[in-house]
Amino acid sequence: MPIQRTLLVSLCLFALVMTLGSCSIPPPLVERIKASGELIVATRNSGTTFYEGPEGLTGFEYELVQLFSRELGVKAHFIVPSHFDDLLPTVIEGNAHLAAAGLTVTPEREAEIRFGPSYQEITQQVVYRTGKKRPRKVEDLAGKDLHVLAGSSHEEELLRLKESYPDLQWISHTDLESAELMQMVQENKIDFTIADSNEFAVTRRFMPYLKIGFDLTEPQPLAWAMAHADDASLFEAMEAFFNRIREDGTLAQLIERHYGHIGRLNFVELRTFVKHIKDRLPKYQVYFEEAAKQTGIDWHMLAAIGYQESHWNPKAKSPTGVRGIMMLTLATAKQMKIESRLDPEQSIIGGAKYLRFIEKLLPERITEPDRLWLTLAGYNVGFGHLEDARILTEHLGDDPDKWADVKKHLPKLSLKKWYSSLKRGYARGKEPVNYVDNIRAYYELLKWQLRQMELAKQADQNPPHALSINPEAL
Repeated sequence: MPIQRTLLVSLCLFALVMTLGSCSIPPPLVERIKASGELIVATRNSGTTFYEGPEGLTGFEYELVQLFSRELGVKAHFIVPSHFDDLLPTVIEGNAHLAAAGLTVTPEREAEIRFGPSYQEITQQVVYRTGKKRPRKVEDLAGKDLHVLAGSSHEEELLRLKESYPDLQWISHTDLESAELMQMVQENKIDFTIADSNEFAVTRRFMPYLKIGFDLTEPQPLAWAMAHADDASLFEAMEAFFNRIREDGTLAQLIERHYGHIGRLNFVELRTFVKHIKDRLPKYQVYFEEAAKQTGIDWHMLAAIGYQESHWNPKAKSPTGVRGIMMLTLATAKQMKIESRLDPEQSIIGGAKYLRFIEKLLPERITEPDRLWLTLAGYNVGFGHLEDARILTEHLGDDPDKWADVKKHLPKLSLKKWYSSLKRGYARGKEPVNYVDNIRAYYELLKWQLRQMELAKQADQNPPHALSINPEAL
């Protein structure tokens, strides 16, 4: 009997060990992601998140996720749910590892999802159209045609406000994006919508009649979202990633790249530019295209530079003596072998060649788009002053090869405290900052407007004055 009892106990222990072995704890989520080689990300198709641009997929969230996935050593795979309010369920149900879609952190969302570190702040804003009475407070929304995205933080805020303002009513949409609702405001189809401040800023470039009535909320954080779980490995990886890109300036540079030039142009400037695209540009477009062939610089960019310089006026002249569409100095014209600065073709080709000349002076290690923005700054303020600004940037602990950092320090060239120790001395350092930002804004608006004109031509109808909801335009 003792032998049988011992054998029975041994068999039971063996069975228990085998059972425990077969129920081993799975590896952390991050390790499983690395093993699969793929990070699955739910996002939305919009101008502030993820869209197809002329050179492929792009967008602020897209670039941020690409940086994170590279840090994990995997590839990012994006999925776009059909409706905005499907984003969080996609993550909760395990069909994506995270959602990166410009999501506002709210108490309601935190109850069902876990948010990573915040990387940006936005404010919810009430959007209306120029020419209509401006809404200034929540009471002004009552009885009006207000439309928002279903499941959005905007709808959550309205539900909270309705407790204090019972007359508040709105229509929620599951099949539209924020830019589409803003277009409806632009086209006088609805009275108001609510948009995040970053989305409004991006969209307004193409819808100049839009205006902000008032801020509906205080600043709110944006963050990536993941499912609640005992396994914190993905959150910890995110935390380490965002800490790093904050500390080394990568996050600030990415924000500057996507938003640094937004809001540069006011209503009158936007309207005037669109008018000149139709009235003036056709006379000179062939010269910009020829200059592009000779230098390899995008003709839209050359046209944007020409507009910033002279509003495409071949007879333009400044008090300092620079002349022509590209506003060349006499010395630059001679250097580029230009006989007449007032000849549009010569001016445009000369300006393009000089831009390429400046670009080649920069260290080869500087990559795009910083290389272009620094080149434009040098074209405006002079390469010597640009070098002074880059030296000062490095001296102050920032990166002299990144436009976002050099941009911060260029204005110091007009302050004696700083310029007195620099080789080339004083310069109006704020001017190249404005110059580059304006050109970036003109460049994007020009490409969008020409696309709209081409689409209208193909459809044999008048060009729309608002966005046709192609996220590439955003």
